[in-house]
Amino acid sequence: MPHAPDQDAGAKGASPPSADTFENQILSLVPSLRRYSRSLAKSDSDGEDLLQDCVEKVLVRRSQWRGVNLRAWAFTIMTNLYRDRHRRITQHPSVEFNETLGLAADDVSGDPLEKTRLQNALNALTADHRSVLMLVVIEGYGYQDVADMLAIPIGTVMSRLSRARRQMMAHLAENNIVTLRRPK
Repeated sequence: MPHAPDQDAGAKGASPPSADTFENQILSLVPSLRRYSRSLAKSDSDGEDLLQDCVEKVLVRRSQWRGVNLRAWAFTIMTNLYRDRHRRITQHPSVEFNETLGLAADDVSGDPLEKTRLQNALNALTADHRSVLMLVVIEGYGYQDVADMLAIPIGTVMSRLSRARRQMMAHLAENNIVTLRRPK
């Protein structure tokens, strides 16, 4: 006797929902992973490459995920990919095309001066300071979570965050056109 279609769908659907759930969770992380990748890479194109590599690695290594905090696992993978790529670039430098050659289209969205100031301030930070700042301030992770993701002590997270904030404020203050507060 043939099975009813609902029974077949239920039997077939037993394992795919977990795959859909995993993939949907990864898809929901893409915006925050994109922000983080762009902040690490200092350019949109390199950030997109880093994001793509991270998502690919997360999907390929799904079996290695222990079922705890997928977001932290994905951010750790991205951080490690960036470190590996940065190490490779410093050991084997290459010449790349850049926007000054006129090969990229200008971004006309938002306030270009403010975006440029913020981007310059972020780019002035070291990669270690920038990653801690982005994970705590933008992504909302706690100090202990960031310490675990970056494999550093929690005190190092706090000191890097403090230094990153001070450097950002100093960089933005020196390039400020309008005085933020009245002189006393």
